Parts: sequence; structure tokens; C-alpha cells
Amino acid sequence: MAGLKASPLNASISDNLLGFILAVASSAFIGSSFIIKKKGLKRAGASGTRAGSGGYGYLLEPLWWIGMVTMIVGEFTNFIAYIYAPAVLVTPLGALSIIVSAVLAHFLLNEYLQKLGIVGCVLCIVGSTLIVLYAPSEKNLTSVEEIWELATQPAFLLYTASVVAVALVLIFYCAPRYGQTNIMVYVGICSIVGSLTVMSVKAVGIAIKLTIEGYSQAASFQTWIFVFVAVSCIILQLNYLNMVSYFSLFCYKLKCDAQ
Repeated sequence: MAGLKASPLNASISDNLLGFILAVASSAFIGSSFIIKKKGLKRAGASGTRAGSGGYGYLLEPLWWIGMVTMIVGEFTNFIAYIYAPAVLVTPLGALSIIVSAVLAHFLLNEYLQKLGIVGCVLCIVGSTLIVLYAPSEKNLTSVEEIWELATQPAFLLYTASVVAVALVLIFYCAPRYGQTNIMVYVGICSIVGSLTVMSVKAVGIAIKLTIEGYSQAASFQTWIFVFVAVSCIILQLNYLNMVSYFSLFCYKLKCDAQ
């Protein structure tokens, strides 16, 4: 009896460990992709309209596509991690991509961290570690309908409406006016929309896991709503993430020219 009781616990620990490893690997891929794409944006910007000004010449740059493929691999790995581990465990580990980017930027882009940047990286590591160590247990969901029931609670609907409203203001009002001078506009869009991405990706991941286990979720209309939300949010984030990358590159160039 003791062995039978321990079995589900061991399976849970094994799933969390696998999710942890996948999340760390995902951070490595995604962190590397930022640097590769940034080098691609730099090349593209030298011969056309830069991404920060709404240009899309980077789509013809092979190096940018290498970075994009690297990011897709990282995001796919992250997606799989959500299937096996709780979102509260996987999501904080995404901060490790910042550390990877900072280290690679030092060697590949000659961008050096100042004292404040080093403090920020240390805080990312400490924060991620604390959340991973003390993350609360996640409710075991057995269908997409259960996630849908939680997602349609008044509190979450109010939160979703707030996120959409703030994102629309940033996209249609703040970005055209202040996006060229304040990087926080683009970062804000990516971060706010990202909260909905996490929820929808987790839902899609559970749907895939249940389908593989023999409980098909393809016939559920909720599954396809979550898929639509996930894809839409990811595309939106990628677009503004490119603008963030080029903005930081442009600011660094101005700093170098001033020196």
C-alpha cells in the first residue's frame, strides 16, 4: 500500500523535474535567439528601414531567421515544459533567458553590463530560485473544460478585460507617440500580453497531454479558443519584441557615437 501511495507523488516529482529541465533549456535557446536576432536586425537596419520605425526588411535577413528558428525551438521547449510542470514553476525560469542574453551580449555584441544591470541579473536569479523553491502546488486539471470554467470566473474576466484595454492603449496611442523614445512602451506591451499567453499556452499544453493519454480534447471548442488566443498573443509579442531589440541596439549605437 505504501508503494502505491508513493507512486503518484514520485510521478509528480518526475514531471516537475522534467518540466524544470525543459524550462532551463528553453531559457538558453530563447536568450541566445535575442542576440542572434539582434545581429540580424543590425544588418537589416544598415540597408533599409529599421524595425523600430515599422520596417520589415529584417524578414529578408538570414541571420534574423536563424535567431527566429532558435526562438521557436526555445518556445516549443517551453511549451512542453508547461505540459509537465505547473505554470508557477515554469514561468519564473524564463527570467534566466535574461542572464543568457546578458552574458552573450558581453562577448558577441560588446555590450557590457553596468553595476545596476548586474544587480538586476542577481535579482532575477534570486527571485526565480525563491519562486521555484516555494511554489504552491497546482490543482490537477483533467480537461480543458475545467480550465475554461476557471478562465470564465468574474475576477479573471475582469483581469482579461483590463489587460486588453491597457494593451490597446499602448499599441494605438502610446506606441506611435512615445515608442521611438521610450522602450518601456514596447516592453509593456510584451509583458502585459504575455500574461494571457502563459494562461492559454498552459491550457493548450494540458489539452495535448490529455489527448496523448487517450482523452481527446480536439472536439472541445474551448481548446480552439485557447489555441487562437495563444497564437495571437505570441505573434503580437514577437512583433514588439523585435522593436525592443532594435531600440536597444539603436540606443547603444547612439551611446557609442557620443563617446
